[in-house]
Parts: sequence; structure tokens; C-alpha cells
Amino acid sequence: MSDPVDYVPFETTTTAPLEGAGGDSPELERLYDVPVELAVEIGRTHMTIRETLALGPGSIVTLNRLAGEPVDLLVNGKPIARGEVVVIDEEFGLRVTEVVAGDAAGAEPEAHAEAPAAPAPAAAPVTADA
Repeated sequence: MSDPVDYVPFETTTTAPLEGAGGDSPELERLYDVPVELAVEIGRTHMTIRETLALGPGSIVTLNRLAGEPVDLLVNGKPIARGEVVVIDEEFGLRVTEVVAGDAAGAEPEAHAEAPAAPAPAAAPVTADA
């Protein structure tokens, strides 16, 4: 069900070196080519199986995030940053606006949300009259 992702090269950015890092150690350099999965999570919700099975074309699922609120960048399921969704040549991208602190990175992605959203009633599937 997952489709291959085409990566678009962006201009390189520079960041300040981490405090206390006197350069990359050979041990860390060995990890540079280890593949990881990156995902952008725009929100979550809870539904019953009945509500999920009733989803169809035209259904709307309400998430626990407001429009314009930062989305989470996950690496192997762990949040590492937040940012805003951008469109680049008709493809989505993410502009990182905040890097999550190391102790907060182990928290659940929706831990910063105030309260879980109530499940949205599923809209009836849209059918075309023939």
C-alpha cells in the first residue's frame, strides 16, 4: 500500500554545530547510510470499526489538529521536529520550524494536543446517478 517516494533536492542549509560536539566521531559516521523512514503526521482521531467501514468517497474525517497548526515530522515513528506543509512544484513538502527536544522526542506524537478530537460522523458515500 506504500508508494515509492521521489525526493526533490533542496538547497542545502547550514546549521550550527551541536554544543559539545567537537566533530563527528567515526562511530557516528558509520550510521550515516542507515535508512530511516520519515513521515509527516497531520493529525489523528479515534473511530469505531462501524464508522471506519462507513467511510467512502466524500466522507470527511475530523482530526485533532487545527488548520495552520504545525505538523509532526516522525523518524521511524518518533517525533523529531514540527513544521508547516508547503507545496513545491505540485508536490507537498515540509518546512521545519521547530526541532523537538531530545526528552520530548520520546513522547507520543499527540502528547502536545490538548484533548483528543471527537470522532466525526461519517458522511454517506457519494454515488453517481446512472
